[in-house]
Amino acid sequence: MRFTACMLAIATFCLTAGQTMAANVVPPGNRNVEQPGIPGASVRRTKAGRTSFDAKFDKVRDLLANDKQLMAKIKSTSRAYGIAPIHMIGAIVGEHTYNVDAYDRLQSYYVKAAAYAGNSFQFGYDGETVAEFVARPQFADCTGKKSSYSLWSCRERVWDNEFRGKSVGGKSFPNNRFSAVFFQPFFAGQTFGLGQINPLTALMLTDLVAKTSGYERLDETNAAGVYEAIMDPDVSLAYMAASIRHSIDVYKSIAGVDISENPGITATLYNIGNPDSRAAALAARNQGGETQWPEENYYGWLVNDKLAELERLL
Repeated sequence: MRFTACMLAIATFCLTAGQTMAANVVPPGNRNVEQPGIPGASVRRTKAGRTSFDAKFDKVRDLLANDKQLMAKIKSTSRAYGIAPIHMIGAIVGEHTYNVDAYDRLQSYYVKAAAYAGNSFQFGYDGETVAEFVARPQFADCTGKKSSYSLWSCRERVWDNEFRGKSVGGKSFPNNRFSAVFFQPFFAGQTFGLGQINPLTALMLTDLVAKTSGYERLDETNAAGVYEAIMDPDVSLAYMAASIRHSIDVYKSIAGVDISENPGITATLYNIGNPDSRAAALAARNQGGETQWPEENYYGWLVNDKLAELERLL
């Protein structure tokens, strides 16, 4: 009788544990019935190109469908980072539907990337390079950070807390994102390549990409090297996968939520960034006991809405 009772207790515990684990997986599909609002900048950019979101979606979908080389690269890169390839498909589709227009073939991305190779420019603001800027004493606590992600995340926090929109040492700084002020030497809001990677994001992820894919680590003193990397389709895919991998990992470790089965959520985070702080905010909201799920934005909503169509590409 004791043995039977013991086995029953173990079975009950295992069933409960299994239910708890299942509850931590974000359900499939969208939480919003209707698509959240699309930012005005994206609407204006699309109208200026005399096209539509539907047309841009069809164009990038057809690019993926017709480029077997690209699809093979997406699948192999996904395997290297331990993610399902549909997450990378979703990010590419979202970027090229709402932010940029897709080229007709993969080779065009290689040609565009080559145009930046060897160019001389630097990351900085108002005559001060970013390397000089982060050597200021306000960034002293960041120096001991062990990973590129923790290092640049720390520096970004210092920027927000100590410099953004303030006057420091007689110098005024814009009320804008760290990446927009110091990491876009051509014009604000610029991202590049197949994955539309932001230079600061690339610097954050360079340790993971170097370890997993073997690409050379990026350095803030070599701006041309950063741009060349994020514009090269092969390297850009690695950074895209690393970004998605990081989002999945921090949502699981910080918020106790598994987003790996919802491409709309990973696409949303790819679009809006800052997964660590967003995971922490979700964890705080869930302190009350009832689980709240992360919600998709307009970009991720499209991915989930078109998921069956996108999965056929694979």
